[in-house]
Amino acid sequence: MAESSETTGKKGNGAFIAIILVLLVGLAILATMWSSKNSQLNDCSNENKLLKSDMAGMDQMMEGYVGNLSSDLKTDFQNMLKTYDALIQKDESKADSLNIQKDKIQKLINEINTNKKMSASQLFQLRKENETLRSIMKSYVMQIDSLNTLNLKLTSDLDQTTSKLTSTAVERDQYKQDAEEKAEQVKKGSRLQAYNFRSEGLKMKLNNTTEPTNRARTVVQMRSSFTISENPITAPGKKSVYMQIINPDGKTLQSRSSNTITTDLGTIAFSDKKEIDYQNQRVDLSIFYDLKGEEVLKGNYKVKIYCEGILIGTDSFTLK
Repeated sequence: MAESSETTGKKGNGAFIAIILVLLVGLAILATMWSSKNSQLNDCSNENKLLKSDMAGMDQMMEGYVGNLSSDLKTDFQNMLKTYDALIQKDESKADSLNIQKDKIQKLINEINTNKKMSASQLFQLRKENETLRSIMKSYVMQIDSLNTLNLKLTSDLDQTTSKLTSTAVERDQYKQDAEEKAEQVKKGSRLQAYNFRSEGLKMKLNNTTEPTNRARTVVQMRSSFTISENPITAPGKKSVYMQIINPDGKTLQSRSSNTITTDLGTIAFSDKKEIDYQNQRVDLSIFYDLKGEEVLKGNYKVKIYCEGILIGTDSFTLK
């Protein structure tokens, strides 16, 4: 039994020693790793110091260039602000979005103005932001230009439509003018014409018949004989033919004061009239004016014949 207990004690001591050896080996490994990482950290620290030194030297060496870059960036930012102002004027609907971009640019300008000794790295970072903002600005420019192009197209379409309407109106007016001219031609063509005139004074004979005379003191009637022309395009039917006799004083002789007609020259007085049945054939007729004791002046008398408000013929005669 004593031998068994001794054997068990030896086994326990051996296990303890084994654990200690494992721990020592682990500790050695950790120490080695710590030493290695510490060495790497020192190397990184030294490299960082070296980089900072290099950057400081670079900043000092690029001092003149950095100043120019700062000035160029500031000018570029200011130009971008002007561009955004122009874009807002072109499309006010995007003013809010454009003003947000303007605020970003203004903050960068303020940063340049505030920090007079910016490092090259800081300026290069600003330059990247400048490129980003410029890219955003270009997208707005493209959008707004696209809208302007659409507006121009709409304006062009409107101009084309207006041009077509104007052209149509001109054509319509031309057709109207042509129609009016043709209507006027038809109207002129349908007018009757009086010709083969013989106008004169008449005196009374002893047998109560009349005969022509040029002696004013013996005239009791005035007569105008003429022919109305054939016209196939004039509407046939009953027509009134009016005679106007104007004495040497320019006064129209009237059998009644109510003898007036409306013509294309206005309302005029007439001396007497005659009704005819016109059937598009030539018509010979005479119209008489009875003086009824009126004083007859010596001189030239003018005779005008009207039909359907239009002057269709003239004549004259002289009494001594």
